[in-house]
Amino acid sequence: MVGASCSIASDPADGSPIWYGCAPFFTTLLQAMTQLSEKQRKYLRGLAHGRDPVVLIGQSGLSPAVTKEVDIALAAHELIKVRARVGDREERDAILDAIATQTSSTLVQRIGNVGVFYRPHPERPKIILPGG
Repeated sequence: MVGASCSIASDPADGSPIWYGCAPFFTTLLQAMTQLSEKQRKYLRGLAHGRDPVVLIGQSGLSPAVTKEVDIALAAHELIKVRARVGDREERDAILDAIATQTSSTLVQRIGNVGVFYRPHPERPKIILPGG
């Protein structure tokens, strides 16, 4: 048993593994493992251009509540902007990288105080990326 609804068995014909009910598990795993191509990043930057930041991070920095809000926003929109108004560049970059790690998303772009994050919905993706 790999997860709550995911199981593995051996194929009787050749002994290769057969996975049952693992689509959400593997989707999340593949997202973490795959990198976006430059063509896909460019496409996502174009989509994000007209959007406003949905999460604002102030001087108090990154908290579990902020991370949860980013996670909720990614689940709803797949592509979001986050504005981090913190002291210096290194702290801002560390916060944006931590958000990407904690939410299993990809930091598509970072301009000034704003980061663009992408995480496809595991079952019903709204944004279809162009081929790599």
